[in-house]
Amino acid sequence: MHGEYKVPGGKLVVVDFDVVDGVIRDFRLAGDFFLEPDEALGDIDRAVNGLAAGADAKTIATAIHDGLRPDAVLLGFSPESVAVAVRRALTDARSWADYEWELIHDDAVSPKVHLALDEVLAGRVGDGRRKPTLRIWEWDESAVVIGSFQSVKNEVDPEGAARHGFEVVRRISGGGAMMMERGNVITYSLYVPAELVQGMSFADSYAFLDDWVLQGLRGLGIEATYQPLNDIASPLGKIGGAAQKRLGNGGVLHHVTMSYDIDNAKLLEVLRIGREKLSDKGIASAAKRVDPLRSQTGLSRAAIIEALKQTFTVLYGAKRGHVQPDELAEAEALAAGKFSSAEWIGRVP
Repeated sequence: MHGEYKVPGGKLVVVDFDVVDGVIRDFRLAGDFFLEPDEALGDIDRAVNGLAAGADAKTIATAIHDGLRPDAVLLGFSPESVAVAVRRALTDARSWADYEWELIHDDAVSPKVHLALDEVLAGRVGDGRRKPTLRIWEWDESAVVIGSFQSVKNEVDPEGAARHGFEVVRRISGGGAMMMERGNVITYSLYVPAELVQGMSFADSYAFLDDWVLQGLRGLGIEATYQPLNDIASPLGKIGGAAQKRLGNGGVLHHVTMSYDIDNAKLLEVLRIGREKLSDKGIASAAKRVDPLRSQTGLSRAAIIEALKQTFTVLYGAKRGHVQPDELAEAEALAAGKFSSAEWIGRVP
């Protein structure tokens, strides 16, 4: 068995081992991480040898923790990352390099069509009818996009949304409400096969799928980090958030919205974010909560997007592509039906 796991923001962890009668044997750990003292490498190998091949990641990580000498120092990896690599080897996981990637950056469509495209394209990747894909969204309308399980009345002020021209829509993934103002957000979706995140917990997969954008942001001079469970942040504040949906056919949707610029006063009028708890000091704190990319880079939104596209292309060899006519037709029908229906938008009143 052979497994690899690139720790988000860290180093590559590589494991090789045999499985004999359901037990891990001849385990060998390698990688470009740092580990002191040298003898700690043997501690890790011995800790994993003899474990059941069916052991979950928590069991493997605990065995490594318990087996390490007290003075061991691990830099760029952790017992948990070794456990992920082991589970990926045992579950025949794939890596980014195993796929041909497509990158889509088409013209703007309506918010509901964007959400429908997420469902359609993730489904097609799961069915094997589309290559794994990164899609950059363009916006010419504004919308509040609420999570699949959120209450409309608890998240959105209908008067404030209407006054500022924000349509209220619901996505298929969980997570929190996002105020998507045209021209002021950068949104992308990844449509990937489940094998790419095989052996990872949901938490691990969030950071793994967004490691490329952290690299892109760092290339722009932003000290970007991932804050569990689903936030992209810098020392100056939160930049954006991620959400994910795994489909029954093996397709995985992972999408992220980052703030390029934001009108905090407008945000407080459109979204209900615990206003009864906000004093003048609270409003100042809310204004600090999201720090837009514009203030951190001084670049235009278009320039940031081009830099991120270049990062993804260099890392994974992505080829430029487009939403196909039949995919768009399917998404438009889904937008006119499911995503426009009162039953869907108000599924949690």
